[in-house]
Amino acid sequence: MARICVFADEFGNFDFSLKVGASRCFGLTTVTFFDDQQAREDLRKLRFDLAWEGVAHPGPFRASTDQQAIRDRAFATLKPHNFRIDATILEKRKAQPQLRTSHERFYQYAWYLHMKYVKQRITKFNDELLVIAASIGTKKGLESFQRGVRDVMSQVSPTFKTTTAQWPANGDTGLQIADYCSWAIQRKWERGDLRSHVLIQDKISSEFDVFSRGNTYYY
Repeated sequence: MARICVFADEFGNFDFSLKVGASRCFGLTTVTFFDDQQAREDLRKLRFDLAWEGVAHPGPFRASTDQQAIRDRAFATLKPHNFRIDATILEKRKAQPQLRTSHERFYQYAWYLHMKYVKQRITKFNDELLVIAASIGTKKGLESFQRGVRDVMSQVSPTFKTTTAQWPANGDTGLQIADYCSWAIQRKWERGDLRSHVLIQDKISSEFDVFSRGNTYYY
């Protein structure tokens, strides 16, 4: 029996339009830790190293707002470690209207597709699985998103025990690692920018474009 920890982060938004600021894709990225938990500790240590060097970084690590020099250090810190990255990407314009009747429905759909694939590859029946997602939405909305994750895991998880939680990004360095990996994948899919993606590509086990065969755009 093993205890397996999965940290999740999303990218993109729920704006289903062509307005400025609407993301092209919505994506879910998970980072799975098996035996090697040192990456989480080393990222925590990096914050102290930066402070000793006189580099102002109040934390937590967040790829979208960190300066490039900080991102370089963070990716370098993660490079030697062993963890698994999986990503599921949905091009929003190709999602049928019934899939996006609410933010929560679309979110749960992404989670279902993602975990249905990933859970079979990271767990065995006697394993214990802890899935921690980054907090999303308002307090009221958060409850709906949490229910969605729990429902998905109850459907797809083959493990003896599965526990879910949603924590703020500063709740654990595992979520900050997921944020960095998710950001790198988002840059690839939204902008064609591979600079950060190449730094983690050896850890990416799956990167699934859900609607890759679809030709119909719904807006």
